[in-house]
Amino acid sequence: MPGNLSDLIDTVQKNCMIADARHARDMTMCTFLLEMREYFRWEMELPYGARLPRDELGDWLNARESEWDAVEDQDFAPLPLTESGIDPFESDDINRALIPQGLVYSSGIGHFRKPHFVLAELKRAEEREGVKVLVAGCEYARDLIAPPAAMRDGAIFLRMDAVRRFLWNKYEEWSYKERDSALGRAFAHYDFERDVERGLDRMADAEAEAMILHEVGEARAEKLLGPEWPAMLGGLTARHAELLARAVRDHLADCLVTLPTLLERDAAGSLHFYMANLSGLRRALFPSLQQAYEAWLAHRDGAPLCELARRGETHWLDAARHLMDTAHGDPAQADARLHALATGDLATLRL
Repeated sequence: MPGNLSDLIDTVQKNCMIADARHARDMTMCTFLLEMREYFRWEMELPYGARLPRDELGDWLNARESEWDAVEDQDFAPLPLTESGIDPFESDDINRALIPQGLVYSSGIGHFRKPHFVLAELKRAEEREGVKVLVAGCEYARDLIAPPAAMRDGAIFLRMDAVRRFLWNKYEEWSYKERDSALGRAFAHYDFERDVERGLDRMADAEAEAMILHEVGEARAEKLLGPEWPAMLGGLTARHAELLARAVRDHLADCLVTLPTLLERDAAGSLHFYMANLSGLRRALFPSLQQAYEAWLAHRDGAPLCELARRGETHWLDAARHLMDTAHGDPAQADARLHALATGDLATLRL
């Protein structure tokens, strides 16, 4: 551990606070309250499922909003790892200093231009298809939103704590919903009814692997799409336009890697969970996937899903290129054109 670990944690957490101050209140009220509830649970080190103290949570929310007001206009601070500090977005330089000491760091710009920072224990490092995979354990500093997996600076960053929290929230959500569903089948596969803790352990390992597969798929998709894709995505400011672009790329990544690999491994639990999380634009764009899943459920024949994934490779690559052509044909109107696609007739993109 570095001698100035406490200072390092404080600096990363301050940058997280600044990022949240600038972006947290952009969320819908429902999403904001759900995320803040889980952030409170993490910060107070409360166990999953613990009843949250209402008065204490309310006081914490008010105090956090005041803290945000105080730091919103401040600059992100350099990390105290050298005499002059290191820019908090220089993840490679930071990790060169931290990984030998059992720590890992990630930073980057996520959905809707929100910066993310996290400092954590390094559980393991590996490589998939030439892509570095960094797996984080206990998190020492983080911002409000905790994406379980992301591609950052050419490396896959997986957060096991965030994976477990994500799964637990899904389990709580399912307990109030119809049991006979893709989500229910996933939890049944991991035998949550018999032993929740053991089921969560098994599911976290399996779904972490599925998330890595998705990110490997994104790495393949990036090579196929070239530098024009991140340039287009970085230039979008309309939320629906960005959501559409990300949904198309997600489908391309999953048809390239995630779905074929899960089918090859007969990973039934992960296939159920994948379908349970197919929602919003992703679901609207890919209705044939639900049909193929239902056929797989009825006959346990993976051939239709495999064939659909093969067709999807070509279809979603063409769709992504269509979005790039649409955006680059008139950059000033890119947001409006993609927004119109996302909120209007999806027939030209749907599979």
